[in-house]
Amino acid sequence: MSPASPDPRHAAYVGSFDPVTLGHEDIIRRGARLFDRLTVGVGINPDKNPLFTPVERVDLVRASLDDLPNVTVETFDGLAVDFARQAGASALLRGVRTLMDIEAELTMSLTNRTLAPELETVFLMAHENLSHVSSSLIKQIARFGGPAVTEQLHRFVPPAVVGPLLAKYAEASA
Repeated sequence: MSPASPDPRHAAYVGSFDPVTLGHEDIIRRGARLFDRLTVGVGINPDKNPLFTPVERVDLVRASLDDLPNVTVETFDGLAVDFARQAGASALLRGVRTLMDIEAELTMSLTNRTLAPELETVFLMAHENLSHVSSSLIKQIARFGGPAVTEQLHRFVPPAVVGPLLAKYAEASA
């Protein structure tokens, strides 16, 4: 696929989304209000051992955001800047939760600016009620949470994610 012409009102938001959380959803929904188009890139990282397949992750993100007509979701393998270029985005949208995130994201944005000076990085602060939520935390709760885990998961992930997440751990323990 050849790169699309950059659209100044189009951003790309990339991550592993394993699984997508309410924090991710918040950033995507806010980004969808700021940009005419938002392309969510579900990254395939060969160094990680994800719980969900890339297709499952795309399906879960789509199911969580199906009311947003200006958001598309697809997988990518490689650098975020290359994905953004291919999508025709002019900006990379990034969510930050903590001071540690800010430091890591600053380093990444400076590197991305060197690799793709035509791309801007736009940071959105996580909603204060969601700043502690991470995919790793969600997986721990789902795996070890006990009988009340379903109710608790609804506080951290979109409704479309709860069933498939619990099913993954049920499969693993069967």
